[in-house]
Amino acid sequence: MSERVILGIDPGTNKMGYGVISVKGRTASFVTMGYIDLAKFKTPYLKLGHIYERVSSLMNRYKPDAVALEAPFFGENVQSMLKLGRAQGVAIAAASVSCAEIFEYAPTKVKIAVTGTGSATKEQVADMLKHILNIKELPKNLDSTDGLAVALCHHLWECSPLKTSHKKGGWEEFISRNPDRVK
Repeated sequence: MSERVILGIDPGTNKMGYGVISVKGRTASFVTMGYIDLAKFKTPYLKLGHIYERVSSLMNRYKPDAVALEAPFFGENVQSMLKLGRAQGVAIAAASVSCAEIFEYAPTKVKIAVTGTGSATKEQVADMLKHILNIKELPKNLDSTDGLAVALCHHLWECSPLKTSHKKGGWEEFISRNPDRVK
């Protein structure tokens, strides 16, 4: 049974959360989580450079097969959206160099995958991650658990028999990913 590694990223302009899980078969295991602290950088360009360096470092260290990012949600502040989009774009650029598959998930989809409801709080998401991935202690900064939630969301979505792909039909995709479940 081959192992897959998934890196989840929750883009941010002051803190960018990340989490890594290992998947064997249908079982996900916690590897690590943390956040990239960007608040100390004085210009947005220094922040973007640091994001590129840190995401590249995560890619080199954990060698993920897939990178899942939380898609920016549409807000009223256009400047905030622009800054968040730039941060996400730089993270995608750093991840794409390694040829890992890249996926995006809406914030509500991440919350639904982990907790069952799209209106879950950060604390509820963190508590479910602690339970699902058997994490001993949660960090004080929940940007880390947000990144981990994106990684778990991708795993759960990939395992879903309801998932459809742009490449293949729903059942064809399910059968190709789960040959042991077909008799």
